Amino acid sequence: MCVDFRTLNQACPKDTYPLPCIDTMVDRTFRYEVMSFLDAFSGYHQIRMAKENEEKTAFITDFGTYCYNIMPFGLKNPSATYQRMINAVFRDQRGRNLKAYVDDILVKSKTLEGHLGNLRKTLDTLRRFNLKLNPIKCTFGAASRKFLGYLVSARGIEANPDKISTILSIPSPKMTKEIQKLAGRINSLSRFISKVEDRCLPFFRCLRNNKGGQWTNECEAAFTELKKYLTSALILVAQKEGAVLSLYLGVSDTAVSAVIVDDNKGVQHSIFYISRILLDVESRYPTLEKLALALLVTARKLHPYFQSHIIQVVTDQPLLKILHTPEVSGRLLIWSIELGEYDIKYIPRTAIKAQALADFVAELSTSEPPLARHRTKLCSLHVNVHLDRSPRGLGFS
Repeated sequence: MCVDFRTLNQACPKDTYPLPCIDTMVDRTFRYEVMSFLDAFSGYHQIRMAKENEEKTAFITDFGTYCYNIMPFGLKNPSATYQRMINAVFRDQRGRNLKAYVDDILVKSKTLEGHLGNLRKTLDTLRRFNLKLNPIKCTFGAASRKFLGYLVSARGIEANPDKISTILSIPSPKMTKEIQKLAGRINSLSRFISKVEDRCLPFFRCLRNNKGGQWTNECEAAFTELKKYLTSALILVAQKEGAVLSLYLGVSDTAVSAVIVDDNKGVQHSIFYISRILLDVESRYPTLEKLALALLVTARKLHPYFQSHIIQVVTDQPLLKILHTPEVSGRLLIWSIELGEYDIKYIPRTAIKAQALADFVAELSTSEPPLARHRTKLCSLHVNVHLDRSPRGLGFS
């Protein structure tokens, strides 16, 4: 049965209670040996409606007029209401040994003995507040399992194997809707794919230029190469508290990309891949401005990382000069002010130790990147920069 609550939702104010950041929650499951994954039974239906609001959910049937006395699906603010309730119920455990995203609850521990105590406390809390679990969807004492769309374990964060197998098994799309579905599935794995926008550029061009969504040979080659890449998807790690994170930037004629890494005892591990297609006007920016834009896009996307860590940008380009020179103006000045709230350092790029990062940088050196017929500009190009003291401002040669 489906009830149309659109009119009621338009009359209700928006509940601004924030939901947790999924990426941050997934990162904080790293390095825990034992985890239990709990799922609330019937989700929103465990919260009762206020008596004065029950009649607002009324609906008419052949047998009479009825209303909900529990919170139904389809209302405007159930997610925020449920998250507020969960945070209040688990206020003593949340942030220490428990993570909760709406009705998905994760109990984590570093040892089995400690996990039994944490799990007992969690179940006692659920019993005290009369919250029920769905036993079919619960897993206790597991070393790894899917959580919020990712496969989490003590080893690291992996892409959901079901999502990868779906892409690997589907045939080549032939219609516009099929291409759109493929693009959506790839977007859900973008954190694990290096320069995803460059790799999938033929798909987006097909949707943009061909109203009929005709699948071209270029799209087929890109799809084949993407499947090959997904068969060897990397395991990402989470950042350590207080660690200094390194950021590598890459630009092309059509997209900007970045990878943020953790340097653990001289070994670099990837944490997050970022990529974004350039707008038409952005594609005409100079290389240095594209690099500055890549840094800005990454800072906006990975705001929690930039707030809690020192970020060192590894580049051969004079980004520090163009963003912090007194003569900076226009959009660079706006970007510089926005980036000024973070602790960002700029260091020269030397040898790349991790093979994944070497591939990330090496692919930028090809004049014809795989699957994309556009010229890529190296981040390591030697650019002579001079400061023009005239009123015209900053000049480049």
